[in-house]
Amino acid sequence: MRTFSFLFITLVSGATAGAILGLINLAVVEPFIDQAIGIELNNDINAGQSVNMDEIAGYRIWQKGGEVVGGIIYGISLSSLFGIVFAYSRKSLPGNNAKTKAIFLASILCLVLFIVPALKYPSNPPAVGDPDTIYYRQGLFVAFLFISGVSALAVAIIAKKLNQTASRKAMIAGALYGTIMTVTYLVMPPNPDQISISMNLIDTFRVVSGSTIVMFWVILGSIFGALWQRFEPDKFERITAF
Repeated sequence: MRTFSFLFITLVSGATAGAILGLINLAVVEPFIDQAIGIELNNDINAGQSVNMDEIAGYRIWQKGGEVVGGIIYGISLSSLFGIVFAYSRKSLPGNNAKTKAIFLASILCLVLFIVPALKYPSNPPAVGDPDTIYYRQGLFVAFLFISGVSALAVAIIAKKLNQTASRKAMIAGALYGTIMTVTYLVMPPNPDQISISMNLIDTFRVVSGSTIVMFWVILGSIFGALWQRFEPDKFERITAF
């Protein structure tokens, strides 16, 4: 494995996908966050609480200004994980070329690291939820995410060792993972906070923000696979004697 090429592919694909995610979030997700914050502020004002509008406005400007930078950091973090998994599993992934294999792996990681956890603990705008329970809620999500990731890795290792056809292995792995996560879904406690704003706004926010994350994984897999196919970091150059 050529280390420089591998790092280049990983960093460029992650940074590009993350930057695109940040720009799209800035355009289509942030307006829903503004709406949710506006509703929350009106509720606080109606309840007689003191609200510093200038401080909140300044914070939102700073937050939006860092959307793309945050997306790049997010993208590089996940592409680093993606690159390691791809490097070790590429030979066993289905597909005729690196791009197809990378998109397939990105779909699996999107399912395991985002879609499945979101079914149990869907995302809410920052203004939704009791601040006193934020660490508890984050702990629940991280625990569910950890179980999903470890379970997927474990069933993949088990399925790989089975003396079965590829399709049969995939069916067994899917059944095992589905069983584990169904039990986990039923056992783990629900989100403790009540939704205090319009469910229509919450549902729209979840669909839009979720769609951008799915898009991110597709872009990451496509760019990573295309670059891998172009530079072939797993193939060493042959030295020809003159």
